[in-house]
Amino acid sequence: LAVSTLVEPGPQAVPSGSYAVVGIGGLPLPLSDCTFTVRLHPTLKMSRRQVVLSWLDERGRGLELELTPALTLRGRIGIGSGEAAVESRGPVPLNAWSTVTLTADSTEGTLFLSVTALTAHATAETVSTTLSASASASASASASASASASVLASASVLAAGGSRRLSLASGSDQAPVDTFNGRLENPKLFSRALSSGEVARVWAGESVDGLIGAWDFSREMHTRRIIDTGPGGHHGELVNTPTRAVTGSTWTGHEHCFRHAPDQYGAIHFHDDDLDDCRWPATHAITIPEGFKSDAYALILTAGGLEENIPFFVVPPRGQARAKIAVLVSTYTYTIYGNHARPEWMLDAQWREAHIAQTKAWNAYPYNPGAHREYGLSTYNYHTDGSGIALVTWRRPMLNLRIGYITYPYPEIRGSGLRHYPADSHLLMWLASKGHEVDLITDHELHHEGRALLAQYKTVVTGSHPEYHTAQMLDALQAYRDTGGKLVYLGGNGFYWKIALDPTRDGLIEIRRGEGGIRAWAAEPGEYYNQFDAEYGGLWRRNARPPQKLVGVGFTAQGNFVGSYYRIKPEARNNPRVSWIFDGVTADTVGGEGFSGRGAAGFELDRVDKRLGSPESAVVVAASENHPPEAPWMLVPEEQLTHITTIPGETHKQLIRADMTWFDCPGGGEVFSVGSITFCGALPVDHFDNDISRILDNVIRRFSA
Repeated sequence: LAVSTLVEPGPQAVPSGSYAVVGIGGLPLPLSDCTFTVRLHPTLKMSRRQVVLSWLDERGRGLELELTPALTLRGRIGIGSGEAAVESRGPVPLNAWSTVTLTADSTEGTLFLSVTALTAHATAETVSTTLSASASASASASASASASASVLASASVLAAGGSRRLSLASGSDQAPVDTFNGRLENPKLFSRALSSGEVARVWAGESVDGLIGAWDFSREMHTRRIIDTGPGGHHGELVNTPTRAVTGSTWTGHEHCFRHAPDQYGAIHFHDDDLDDCRWPATHAITIPEGFKSDAYALILTAGGLEENIPFFVVPPRGQARAKIAVLVSTYTYTIYGNHARPEWMLDAQWREAHIAQTKAWNAYPYNPGAHREYGLSTYNYHTDGSGIALVTWRRPMLNLRIGYITYPYPEIRGSGLRHYPADSHLLMWLASKGHEVDLITDHELHHEGRALLAQYKTVVTGSHPEYHTAQMLDALQAYRDTGGKLVYLGGNGFYWKIALDPTRDGLIEIRRGEGGIRAWAAEPGEYYNQFDAEYGGLWRRNARPPQKLVGVGFTAQGNFVGSYYRIKPEARNNPRVSWIFDGVTADTVGGEGFSGRGAAGFELDRVDKRLGSPESAVVVAASENHPPEAPWMLVPEEQLTHITTIPGETHKQLIRADMTWFDCPGGGEVFSVGSITFCGALPVDHFDNDISRILDNVIRRFSA
């Protein structure tokens, strides 16, 4: 392929950290007196300052409010001829709300800082300092009015004509600088010094004269905009997509949907590691020739003896299928897992060293997300403040989605140790080896083109782990299946989580991990609704669409990355509806070896459950067994009631299995599901000459005939 250079590449920084800028058109200037008030909920103590508000011009004139390393609040004012600063005496509480007000009063000649924790029996702390023409004055509990009041009046907080926008959660309006970790709610700016009584009235919802801006974070949560409800309409925008649709200081617990009580969701959670786009310039362009084969490719970059690969997929032109078979590439799931720093890497030094040693010995991809947090971690990880990562983007390097990336060490028990994009190469290699012509389509095309995309194909095949889907994707797959399409589900723990996409920007995905499911973190109470589409998130099972309704099987159990075998049901061999699946297969058990976990049935398993929607016509043709407890294995939480009882009524051991399943649909469609993440890893065994390979070949050839 021809690669053209657009600009010479060079080192690039990663602009991590979310923040807001307001007054896009410029706030009214000059100001003499002013009051800024906000509710604040810090979530992390750091060794550096964390900026809450910054409104300083290039000469240092203006206001700034920061959280210090000691968790005290520090406000300062620059007046051209000098600076005054004031700092709270005690720390503000972490993970709790406080009302903070910074006031410049030219009549009193004083800078006031007031902090009130919104906890039972809390009292307000007010500190102040005298404004003078000299450099900063020290904070005191009760500074009196000063004759220097004229200094502030004559040298305004920001001079007329200043272009500096007000920033929240960053020390700059151009970049993430000293960013804040925590929640901010309903910031307001006034053009005069408010009394404590007037500030109380403001927070009681009353109108007070002198309002410049009142930014209501509960509005337009699905966008990057923040709305000013004040008279000037000084709206703002968010950078790096912080988390919205989170509870604020007034949440009572009576409502869990922000649409029903927006005033209780007036907060935004900022993080110093939020990242929605690296914002790097495009340096190279590739032209895909017309008629180029649909397949998985990678751009190989070299510089200074180092090498990098950037995978990409070529899909057929819209409406121009070139094969009978489509392979659905799980790009949304890949993105959700992008830069997953595994807990073993973070917590187990022996595991980490084994991973490094195997990577070197195999000449595998050398970089691990656990060692490179700068690119943002996955939704299976936590932000630096301990909150779960709910928003991710593909507009950044994703180190675990590279050719040659190993997820698990210890090949004697884990096999290749591949997951996601690298693991799906097992399937693509097998299809090529068997001569099956295929088109690749991705989650992006499925979401946007829907049923029309799938209708071009006789058979649609998934990869090893199609876990995350939008409603549009499930609608398309179900319509395809119900109108004669043949669906082959070759994974485990599929169609499990509901996601939402940013309505205006490709590549941004949201997940709320609420109320059940195998989870890396749990959404906070009251925060189960997506900010992007305002819908209840979490498991599809809790949204009336268990996986069993679509593919006959659904997630039942998880263990370590270890596989076992399937035992063929004797009755299946005598059932003409399904006996063809085992043409050429004489053994009673299949899949006892594999590149993934050393067996075809392992890691995450799905089973039939007619209570949850498995069709009456579903036939379990084989089921896995011999899943040793030392793996260890556990039922998914949504199936378990107590340590000895389950919702289905079967024992824990009985529910730990993968059901290989076939069923047909009234519209002529058929579905074949294997119920295991490690299934595709068994395809390459013995150069693709094995019973798992024969079973899948029988299915693919019949479905695509």
